Amino acid sequence: MSIELSYQWLFRKSPALSVSLNQEGYFVDASDAFLTRFGYTRDEIVSLRPQDISSPGSAGRIVEDYLPLLRRAGRLTGVPIELVTKSGEIVDCLANAVIERDESSGDYVRTIAVYSEVGTDERIEQHYRDLYRDTPAMLHTVDSRGRIVYVSDRWLDKLGYRREDVIGRNITDFMAADSREDLDQSALVNIIAQGEMDNAPRNYLTRDGEVMEALVSAHADRDENGEVTFLYVALKDVTERNRAERQLRAAFEENARLREELERERDYLREEVQVSMNFGRIIGESPALRKMLARLEAVAQTSASVLIQGESGTGKELVAHVIHSRSSRADGPLVKVNCASIPRELFESEFFGHVKGAFTGAHRDRIGRFQLADGGTIFLDEIGEIPLELQGKLLRVLQESEYERVGEETTTSIDVRVVAATNRDLEGVVEQGGFREDLYYRLSVFPIDVPPLRARGDDIVQLASHFLEKACIDFGHRPLTLSRQQLSLLNKYDWPGNIRELKNVIERAVILSRGKVLRLDLAMADILRSTRPKDAKPGRAETHVMSEEEFVAMQKENMLAALRLSDGRVSGAEGAAQMVGLKPSTFSDRMKKFGIDKRALTRSATG
Repeated sequence: MSIELSYQWLFRKSPALSVSLNQEGYFVDASDAFLTRFGYTRDEIVSLRPQDISSPGSAGRIVEDYLPLLRRAGRLTGVPIELVTKSGEIVDCLANAVIERDESSGDYVRTIAVYSEVGTDERIEQHYRDLYRDTPAMLHTVDSRGRIVYVSDRWLDKLGYRREDVIGRNITDFMAADSREDLDQSALVNIIAQGEMDNAPRNYLTRDGEVMEALVSAHADRDENGEVTFLYVALKDVTERNRAERQLRAAFEENARLREELERERDYLREEVQVSMNFGRIIGESPALRKMLARLEAVAQTSASVLIQGESGTGKELVAHVIHSRSSRADGPLVKVNCASIPRELFESEFFGHVKGAFTGAHRDRIGRFQLADGGTIFLDEIGEIPLELQGKLLRVLQESEYERVGEETTTSIDVRVVAATNRDLEGVVEQGGFREDLYYRLSVFPIDVPPLRARGDDIVQLASHFLEKACIDFGHRPLTLSRQQLSLLNKYDWPGNIRELKNVIERAVILSRGKVLRLDLAMADILRSTRPKDAKPGRAETHVMSEEEFVAMQKENMLAALRLSDGRVSGAEGAAQMVGLKPSTFSDRMKKFGIDKRALTRSATG
């Protein structure tokens, strides 16, 4: 008997459930024990493959798991499989297989597989393998050489591979270049031999070429000698988390850069404010002003919210500057918000900021005024103009010192002192339902009433002298003096526009004055014509009464002075009409009425 026939006889008579398969995976031969157990003849078996006589679940695993691993590793050890007898009985088995190759050429010869029936323990193991495969976690198992033995469906879904693309391949084939550089085969084997891993960072590559950042944890299965046989590995996808952290770091760095710029701008603006406001000095010594200053000094060093109340033009903003400059927050920013100038739909964004895409037109992130004022003071001018629906959010900032930007859920904490101002009767607005009562009481912890100019007595003269000196310097005009008669005129007028009106009148008079004395009469001509002095009583004759002829002459002289200053130009910036506060059309009509020839005026000026 030849050696080949002897081999065949031994193979067929072996008590093991053995089969031989060709390169296409079809049965070539089977032991008598296998044929008897599964009820097939030798002629029937050669037209079948293992997956043809397996349960549906096992057939899938053979195609997707076992064959790819066998081709790449050359062997299978103890893989579970359910074979079905010809009569329909399901037999649980463990399969061991090896590919036989020609020793000289290395060509494929055959595959030998041996099946052994399993008991209860093996069935339990199979159950857990099925759970492993179906788990929602990203799991894979590698052997001691780093070849993938098992992989969960979740792992495949996240990385975009099919099972047959993965089983039997080295795990480094699926890592991104930066993680693979430090993991040659020797380093990989050493890491696996250590057997344990806890949240080690690794980058994997999806089938589409995207990098998935992961934290890797692992636990080893060891043999009786303590050598690692399998390494069970779990991945946690942290791509989005890391991206968000990088964006947050970038945002913080950008915020720090912007804050540094703002601090530089704040220092510059603080110097400008000190100069423009005469170093924060409030001018005057009247009892009404002293009373206000006493209250200002009492509250400046505290953290209390302040509500500044007073008519338009009384200097409420200057009071807010002084409160800030004399407080412990003087080194922090002072941010002003004119509530009356903000469009209704942009209040929340202006106060608290927004993120990119929060609403139409939000093309980039924006920092709100409250965040800009962090560590300092925010001055809310004309507070009574805040829409009722936003007042609750402002109240929350005052009570809890925190807010959210528009389009963002993250809560931001701030440390800001609020100083508000209004020229309205807020208590009356509260009673009418136009302002929240709780917000009113929160803002008016310490109210300060700024007295109107008409109640400040001789402060008017001091202020007029200050504005006169400053206007002469600003306009490059020779120094001018106030006559006693003009001072009396200042004191007699009611000043409904308060300090702002006084400043405008003085500046207008400087522009109109040609000699050494301030021509206050020219600057106040229209005012005096329409307004009774503050001490005049009904039924009594006014002190300064002009005839119609005198009044017309004064108007004509005033217009001529303005035309000379503007070099005959009526309209436009710094034109004669603007100087006297008339529309260009009205000014031109009066020129015709008074017989003023602008061309003659220009010729005489140039000749």
